[in-house]
Amino acid sequence: MAKVQTSCPRCKSPVAAEVEQVFDLNHDPQAKQRLLSGQVNVIHCPNCGYDGMVGTPVIYHDPEKELLLTFFPSEMGLPLNEQERVIGPLINQIVNRLPLEKRKAYILRPQSMLTFQTMIEKILEGDGISRQMIDDQQKRLALLQRLLSIPTAESRLEVIKQEEALIDENFFSMFARLMEATMAQGDERSARALAAVQQELVENTEVGKKIQDQSREAQEVIKTLQEASKDGLTREKLVDIFIDSADSEVRLTTLVSLIRTGLDYTFFQLLTDKINTFENEKKTKLEGMREKLLGYIKEIDDQRQVQQQQTRKLLDAILASPNPGEATKEHIEELDEYFMQLVDQELKNARAAADLNRIGQLQKITAVIEEASAPPPEITFIEQLLELESYDERMKLMQSKAEMVTPEFTQMLSGLIAQTEAQNQPEELISKLKEINRIAVRITMMTAMKK
Repeated sequence: MAKVQTSCPRCKSPVAAEVEQVFDLNHDPQAKQRLLSGQVNVIHCPNCGYDGMVGTPVIYHDPEKELLLTFFPSEMGLPLNEQERVIGPLINQIVNRLPLEKRKAYILRPQSMLTFQTMIEKILEGDGISRQMIDDQQKRLALLQRLLSIPTAESRLEVIKQEEALIDENFFSMFARLMEATMAQGDERSARALAAVQQELVENTEVGKKIQDQSREAQEVIKTLQEASKDGLTREKLVDIFIDSADSEVRLTTLVSLIRTGLDYTFFQLLTDKINTFENEKKTKLEGMREKLLGYIKEIDDQRQVQQQQTRKLLDAILASPNPGEATKEHIEELDEYFMQLVDQELKNARAAADLNRIGQLQKITAVIEEASAPPPEITFIEQLLELESYDERMKLMQSKAEMVTPEFTQMLSGLIAQTEAQNQPEELISKLKEINRIAVRITMMTAMKK
């Protein structure tokens, strides 16, 4: 990103802003995510408080979908020939990065978007997200905000009945993300209010009841696997578990997602042998289940392959940057277990090849990941307290580390308690956290009295 000096649209005061004009997925696979986030080319005016977008040309390129989109803000007031003069060099950047064999006809016909919103919609349309889907999502968001503003359960239930058509799985996903964000902020009161509304939605809508039933089935499958694992989880046991779960797609998909690595050639050979011991309808049904399993596995493997390809592109982009450590920090929220596994493998390969330069670059990436993944001292302290058995032991440890018992610490505890209760965690864990919270409050009061 380039830092530029511009003026606030509201008060005309000079404002510094970071501007990114070229979003080229061929060069940077994460560019689309940044553009769609709404957090690029934004200015914050310290004088009047204005928050909004910088009026700047934007080019978007997705070679896989053969999309080359341009947007030139009308407020810049430049004639068409001047716009082309500004945008031309930006498009040339994109073309020059493309290998000759990938320079297809679409590159010669960039699509001009009249508004920035039109560009966003065009990008989403390429992902199969229509204007209607966007409108529906906005309606769901408005309904969610409306429900949270209604003070009484009776009034909320009336609205839920009226708007049940909007309350689908996407609505519950949106609600879950809001709850996670609230819990992460340690806002216990809001988390409890959200949990109450969520329960009303689960109990009073068809989709909610369906999700609750699916969740119950998934938990039962997990318990079944845990029981079977006590004496060793063999493929023979897995075959029996799958046969017992043949009537439920929820159970089957949960099983496949949990134990994909165990579903190999030997497993399917055992499953086929077992199926052949049955006859008529039972055999036909189990043969259908076997085909479903193969389909589920293919979906998981295909998704994993796409994820690995995206991870490879991200790592290559970070390694190609002038400072891999800083580039890793910029993409830290996008890193997952695939990325860390790939870095570990690349580090082993580099050491085997004695490639000192690559080893150094990969170690910079590893150092950033290790620093970011280290738990906050407060979390480590809470884990130590949970391992203790008695109230007196916890009190003694907290008194010895009274400097750790800060308002931020108690706020974190409140957030953890709300989170564990909303997730229906074991009562023993919730009880321990509440006891730690009571001790923290007591120590805070004692410290205040000494001052």
